[in-house]
Amino acid sequence: SKYNVGLDSAILMNPETWVASGHVGGFSDPLMDCKACNTRHRADQLIEEATKGAVNPAGWSNQEMEKYIKENGITCPNCGKSDFTEIRKFDLMFKTHIGVIENDKSVVYLRPETAQGIFVNFKNILRTTRKKLPFGIAQIGKSFRNEITPGNFIFRTREFEQMELEFFCKPGEDLEWYDYWKKYCFDFVLSLGVNPEKLRLREHSPEELSHYSKGTSDIEYLFPFGWGELWGIADRTDFDLTRHSEHSGERLEYLDPVTNERYIPYCIEPSVGVERLFLTIFCDSYEEEVLDNGETREVLHLHPFLAPIKVAVLPLVKKLEDKALEIYDELRKDFMADYDTSGNIGRRYRRQDAIGTPFCVTIDFDTLEDGTVTVRDRDTMSQVRVKVSELKEYLAERLKF
Repeated sequence: SKYNVGLDSAILMNPETWVASGHVGGFSDPLMDCKACNTRHRADQLIEEATKGAVNPAGWSNQEMEKYIKENGITCPNCGKSDFTEIRKFDLMFKTHIGVIENDKSVVYLRPETAQGIFVNFKNILRTTRKKLPFGIAQIGKSFRNEITPGNFIFRTREFEQMELEFFCKPGEDLEWYDYWKKYCFDFVLSLGVNPEKLRLREHSPEELSHYSKGTSDIEYLFPFGWGELWGIADRTDFDLTRHSEHSGERLEYLDPVTNERYIPYCIEPSVGVERLFLTIFCDSYEEEVLDNGETREVLHLHPFLAPIKVAVLPLVKKLEDKALEIYDELRKDFMADYDTSGNIGRRYRRQDAIGTPFCVTIDFDTLEDGTVTVRDRDTMSQVRVKVSELKEYLAERLKF
């Protein structure tokens, strides 16, 4: 984007970063123990999972969650009993030490988000890139959270990849950009081929909003285990830059070249977990299709652009391998290609369907006669004859994003 620049900040940062941001002492989950089997659970997740996402306890107090669990007889997913301790805070940050002496002065934290690395580098990036508002700083990297109950495959893990953008704008223009990024992110997910009937954009209620947020929305997907957050978009106002400025004594203002006034920019934050995005695409793409002959075909309906292998080259019989390898060597100059000779042609088609390969190119005896190949479409299983000389162009047109 013409607006945005990239950054790769440190995973282990000065611990004062997390004091300034409010994470130290404030980044925690509501923990409950099951008295019957001694397992630990997040109170909000107990409610969400018991109601299959119909009830969202975000913004509830501990007392409200305890009351709801008791009144609705929510049970322990491990033993089935409803006998929990009172809620207490559970710190989500991983703590470690640097250097040879382990004491309070050597404490550092594995970052629980990538965003703070952007905020503390705001002034540096503003100076070196000479960017004018509005502009964004984007980062992809590892984050770590000591989750009480990781689960649902890769939906909730303790180590995960985040993609975050902090988009800075003039105060007063933030709601306009907030709406822009909500639409942009939602349209992006749709462009990946995700079923729109399983997507929703949910605006947070006033009770759910953080004290500093003017607006927060979640793009949610209907997973097999219920609705789950995929992508969050938040109007964080000037909260983060102000906190870091106050804590460090460093001025993090922007000098407006038009009005010549100084102010701390407002910030819009789209934040998505790579694993959750992958899980969304995987769940949405996978199908066990029952064919007319009664057989079941496993197929991954990935958007062609996302498919790890774009095309598979399959010689019909062994004596056609020389020609098939010639075509394969040419195709792999431009595409991620696979070459497979094991098993009959039907079995090879099925293997490629299962890993989402959008096109299979079959070399048969007609290829030697007229210079054409059979191109099979993964989703429709339809087959067309294409000239070898036009094959790259044919595939490129159908693989573009």
